[in-house]
Parts: sequence; C-alpha cells; structure tokens
Amino acid sequence: MSIPVYKDTKIYVVAPANAATGGPELLHQLVYHLRNDLNLNAFMYYLPDNHPNPVHPEYKMYNNPYVREVEDNKNNIIIVPEIAGGIEILPKFSNIRKAIWWLSVDNFYLSPIFTSKENFFFRRTINKISNIILNKPLFDIEELALKKINQFNLCKFNKLKYVNFYLVQSYYAMHHLENNGIPKEKIFYLSDYLNESFLKIYTNLLKKENIVAYNPKKGLNFTKKIMRRAPEIKFVPLVNMTRQQVVETLQRAKVYIDFGNHPGKDRMPREAAILGCCVITGKRGSAAFFKDVPISEEYKFEDKEENIPKIIEKIKDCFENFEERYKDFDYYRQVIKKEPEKFLKDLRKIFTQNNENL
Repeated sequence: MSIPVYKDTKIYVVAPANAATGGPELLHQLVYHLRNDLNLNAFMYYLPDNHPNPVHPEYKMYNNPYVREVEDNKNNIIIVPEIAGGIEILPKFSNIRKAIWWLSVDNFYLSPIFTSKENFFFRRTINKISNIILNKPLFDIEELALKKINQFNLCKFNKLKYVNFYLVQSYYAMHHLENNGIPKEKIFYLSDYLNESFLKIYTNLLKKENIVAYNPKKGLNFTKKIMRRAPEIKFVPLVNMTRQQVVETLQRAKVYIDFGNHPGKDRMPREAAILGCCVITGKRGSAAFFKDVPISEEYKFEDKEENIPKIIEKIKDCFENFEERYKDFDYYRQVIKKEPEKFLKDLRKIFTQNNENL
C-alpha cells in the first residue's frame, strides 16, 4: 500500500507559524525532502495562515515555499501533526486527502482537544510557576497523558473520521493506532533522523567523566528519587543551556538517563548515544519498543522504587567499565546513523507517483 501522487498533486504540510521545536523541524524536513528528493509539489501551510512572518529563522535554510490557502482538490494531500491545531482544521476541507503524522502519542492526549483550553493552559502555567518557587510541578502532566491513553477509545473520536492516512514516527504510535482499531493499510511508518552534521561530531571518549546527564523535563519525579538515593553520583540537568552547551555536556558524561514518557521516538537519547553516552531508560512509551530504542533490556528499567538500587548499580557499572559498556551501544549508534537513508527510503515507499489523475 502507498499514497498515490498524481501529475497535478499538491502536498500541504501544516506547521505552527514561527515556532522552533522538534516537531516543526520534522515538518520542514518533510517538505524539503518531498521537493528536493522526490521532486513533488510540496508546500508549508502555517497556522495561523495570516501570520506576518510564519517562517522561523532556524528553518529558512530549508527554503521551503509556503501558501496562505489550501486548494481543496481530491488529487491534493494535506498532512497535519497530531496536535490540536492541525487536527481541528481537517473538517474545513471536503475533497482533499487528509493525513495525520503522529510525531508523538502523548501530546495528542494532552492537547486542548481533550480538555478545555483554560484547563490545559492553566495546568501548564501553574507547573511553570511551581517549578520556579517549589522546584517541582504540582500537576504530573505525564501521568495525565497515560491516564487518557488508557481510558480513551480513539475510534470514537469524531475528528478522525475525516482522515484517510496515518503516518507514524514510532512503532509505539503504530502499535497504539492498531490497538485502537485503525486499519493497518492506512498506517505508514515514517520516522525522523538526526541532522547529518550532528552525526559527524567527534567525541573524545578519553575525556569522559563520571557524570549522569538528564533532561529535567522528562520523568523528573523518578529521577529525583534516584538522585536522593545516590548522593555520591554527580547528576547534571540539561537545562538553561545553549545547544552547544548541551552537546558539550553529553560529550563529557558517561551516562544519560531518561525515565520520561517517551511520547515518540525521542531525539535526546539518540543524541546522547551518538555523543558517546551509555543510555539508561524506563519502559514507557517508545522505550518499551526495541525498534524505537534498540538497546539491551539490561539498560531499561520500569520506574519503580524497587528498581532504584539496580539502576544505581548499572550507572556505576557504566562508570567503572565504560570502555566495555560503551560497546553495548554500537548497534544503537549504527541504527541512528542509518536513519537519514531510511527516512528517504520510507518516503519513496509511501508517496508513489501515478501518471493518471483521480
């Protein structure tokens, strides 16, 4: 199965205007490769569509053209991310073929689609204030997402009746859609990749230190429990740093831990592995799938109190036997380095050209 592209097909990829995060970057990369590698007529479509400067400076290098209107034609295709803003515009169109690119699972359930916008922004605002004053969030956003994922039946979500195809960035997302009754023939795997210039960064392993790096935005509550039980270990949060400082910290660290929800195939564990870290994760989300996080089970732990001594033991093992433990991630690094090639291969498999029109 594939998504046929005709002589006059135009492909519109929806992204938030003037925003620079992981998701929008993937959406820009998609248009870039559709145009430059598949020679297809692809465009960015920004929301809101009347934004005076919709292209963020970081993405001008892609040189992607954008449009202010979408031609609602049956030969055309519109691709939206799984977040509320994208999905909510789909009912506006009657004829165009519609696709959702599931860049994550959890973010879909955390969006204002499932709660009032007031509650959605209230929780996040309170958490920001609480983090500053109390150094901890009041609302466990990750647990709220898991609760909704386990309770909600995706097939009952009316807005999905407008969707013709589903692209998935992770096997976690694919598994989730299939379990919710989405037909397999409508689901297409299209992951992402680390920038090729990033893959070429040289890391001197001899300069590695007994440091554990972590992202305080991911699984912080459990990470703090580990830290309290191991005061002799130096933990460094990847926060309030420039991009270069994050890279340099990961180059120094021997270990990177991530006990977050892994809502999609996260970039930070892959970046850590490429920069020479041993990677230890939980078993939530994509981390539960070997195809998404292809590391040995001995480096994956459920985030339970009884596992904390084992996690600390594994961290110390990585410190003391780093040269050997580093080799345990050779396969993970090989997979990561092949991702740009696989992305293009999957893209060509999904979008097949048809000389006729619908």
